[in-house]
Amino acid sequence: MKRGVFVWFFLCCFFLSFGFTKKVLAKDKIIVGFTVSQTGKLNAESKEQYNGLSLWKSYVNKQGGIYVKELQKKLPVEFKYYDDESSKERVQQLYVRLITQDGADFLISPYSSGLTASSSIIAEQYEKIMLAIGSASDSIFTKGYTHIFQIYTPASRYLTGSLDLLKAYDPKAKKIAIVFEQSNFAKDVCTAAKDYAVKHGFNVVLFESYDPGTTDFTSILNKVAKKKPDAVIGGGHFSDGETFAKQIFEQKIRVKLVSLLVAPAVPKFAEIGKSALYVTAPSQWEPKAKFSEETAKKLGVPWYGVSGDWFVKNYSKLYGETPGYHAAAGFVAGLVLQKAIEDAGSLKSSKVKKALEAMDLMTFYGRITFDKGDYYGRQLGHDMVYLQWQNCDGKLVKEVVWPEVAKSANFIYPYYKKFK
Repeated sequence: MKRGVFVWFFLCCFFLSFGFTKKVLAKDKIIVGFTVSQTGKLNAESKEQYNGLSLWKSYVNKQGGIYVKELQKKLPVEFKYYDDESSKERVQQLYVRLITQDGADFLISPYSSGLTASSSIIAEQYEKIMLAIGSASDSIFTKGYTHIFQIYTPASRYLTGSLDLLKAYDPKAKKIAIVFEQSNFAKDVCTAAKDYAVKHGFNVVLFESYDPGTTDFTSILNKVAKKKPDAVIGGGHFSDGETFAKQIFEQKIRVKLVSLLVAPAVPKFAEIGKSALYVTAPSQWEPKAKFSEETAKKLGVPWYGVSGDWFVKNYSKLYGETPGYHAAAGFVAGLVLQKAIEDAGSLKSSKVKKALEAMDLMTFYGRITFDKGDYYGRQLGHDMVYLQWQNCDGKLVKEVVWPEVAKSANFIYPYYKKFK
C-alpha cells in the first residue's frame, strides 16, 4: 500500500514537472509591459520615451530576438502597454493588470518620477524586474526595493558635474551662487549641489530660491553681483530658466560659469540670442555625445549595443526628428534588459536580477552600473553630460563640453567673455 502511494506520488511529480518543463520550453516570446502617457500632461516626453523603446524592439527582433541559454533559442520581444493618462492611480491598476492578466515577464516604468514611484510599489510587490526610465528621483531608492533599476542619472547628481567642470578648467574658482526655483525638483537638485560644493572645497556665497512664475530677477541678481561669485548654478524649469539667463546677460553679471537646469537643454532656448551664448546645462544625453567603443576601452569596461550615430540616424529616419534624451533612455533601457537576459541565460527574475547587479558596461548613452548598497538599484555609472551654447558660423548650436570622454567641442570659458 505504501509502495503504491509512493509510486503514485512519484508519477504525479514527474508529470507535473514534465508539464512545467514543456510549458517553459514552449515559450515563444518575451513580454515587456509598461504604460505610456498617451494622454495627459506627460504626453510629449512619454511619447519620445516610447519611440526609443519601439526602435529597440525593432532592432532586437530583426536579430531574431534575445537569446535565452536555458531555452537554447532566441525569443522575440512583444510589448503590452496601456495609456496611464498621466495618472498615478491608473498606473497602479494597470501594472497589476500587466502582471496578473497579461503575463508580463519584465516591466518598464512610466515617464516621470511620480508615476514611476507608483509603479515601483506594484513591481516590488510582485517581485518583477522593472527598469526605471524617465525618473531621476533618489527617493524611490530609499524604500528598500530590490527589483527596480534606474537608467537616469539621479537628481542628486544633476548639477554636481558643473562644479567638476569648473574645477577642471579653473581650480582657483571657489565662490558659487546657487539660485533656484522653489519647487521640489529644483530644491532637491540644488541642495545636493550645495552639499557637494561644500564637500569639495567651494564657498557657497549665496543660496537663494525664487517663487515659481517669477519674471523679474533684478533683486536676486543684485545680490549675486554683490557677492561676486565665480559661478551661478541653479534654475528650475524652462520659462524661469530662459528669463533668468536673459537677465544675467542684460545686467552683465560678470561670472565665469552659468549652468542652469532644463531651459538650456531645450532647442527653443536659442531664441534668446546672445543671452544663450556660453550658458551650460546638464542633460541625460545629447546627440553629439561621443560615447563610443574607444570610450569603453579608456574606462576599462565592455561596450554593448549600437553607436550613437546609428541611433540618431535610425531614430531620425523612423520618426522624422532628432532624438532627445527621453528617446535615448528608452532605447538603452531595452539594451540593458537584453544584456541582462543574455548574461543570465534565463527569464527568471532572480537570475536576471543577479545579472543586473553585476552589470558594468558602456553604451552610446554612457556608462551603466547599479548601486548594490543602501540605494539598491539606483544608477551609479551614468553621469550627466554638459552642453554649452556656442557660436558656429553665426548660428547658435549645442555642443557637449563635459565630461572629456564625451565632448564634441572644447569648453569656452569664461562666460563673461561675450561681454567684450
